[in-house]
Amino acid sequence: MSDNLELEKRLTRQDVIKGWLYWTFFSHSNYNYERLQATAFAHSMIPAIKRLYGDDPEETKAALKRHLIFFNTAPDIGSVIHGAVYAMEEQRANGRPVTEDAINSTKVGLMGPLAGIGDTITQGILVPILLAVAIGLTGLDAATGGVSGSGNPWGAIMFIVFMLIWHVGVHYVAFTQGYKQGRSLATSLFKSGLLDKVVVGASVLGNMVLGALSASFVVVYVGLRIEAEGTTLALQTDVFDKLLPGLLPLVTVLLCWWLLQRGMHPITLLVIIIVVSFIGAYPFFGPEPMWVTDACGSSIFQPYAACTYPAAG
Repeated sequence: MSDNLELEKRLTRQDVIKGWLYWTFFSHSNYNYERLQATAFAHSMIPAIKRLYGDDPEETKAALKRHLIFFNTAPDIGSVIHGAVYAMEEQRANGRPVTEDAINSTKVGLMGPLAGIGDTITQGILVPILLAVAIGLTGLDAATGGVSGSGNPWGAIMFIVFMLIWHVGVHYVAFTQGYKQGRSLATSLFKSGLLDKVVVGASVLGNMVLGALSASFVVVYVGLRIEAEGTTLALQTDVFDKLLPGLLPLVTVLLCWWLLQRGMHPITLLVIIIVVSFIGAYPFFGPEPMWVTDACGSSIFQPYAACTYPAAG
């Protein structure tokens, strides 16, 4: 805050860093449906409460109690709230007119919008993009669902490292800047419209990546073959691939999107896909496999090779 030099009780840099670490590592340690992240929030406030109210047991109890109310937000970008509350508690401990209602109103008013922004950027955009890149680096073969060659561990390593950098970096910046600028930081960001622009831009990028991911990893293959006058017509290779390669995966993705837009519940759509996949994988057009390693017969969605027996030994 701008008048920290005039305060008798001041939070140190170590107090702020401790609070940030407590929240970073324990934001979901006691996640429950009664208060969600409330106990973790109170835990992250302990360094500030000890510094500001450590000599007054009653004030310490009251401070912990007011931070045990229902709380839930995005653990990364939502750290702005923790920093702002640190600043407000510091002001309150020095006799400034910062009431409990003001502190609770700040938490309640900011946790929803910041949760929406944080979840959109992190879970809806960043994680799918990094997963798409990481899966590609591992050498996953979309057509077979297996790993081509020996696989590359750098895909998994890259995902872990970049997610770690994102979470640690955003947690730290949001927490410390929230403390330095107080409630004005979040309100100024909302008023400027900067966060809306970031979300829109990231959403466009995420949709482009997910579109490319769908084209690479959604596989729909019609294994049906038609015998006529001594010739065999394979619907997939002789018809669909020659008309437009990738047509069936595109139609599948667009159909799913259309059904979701029409109001179908995602779980219902998932169940339908699973049922259709099971039916499509049954070998209607050939003998049923005898062994786990068999690849014989032919189903609606997958052609099988001639029946083979497991290799000896």
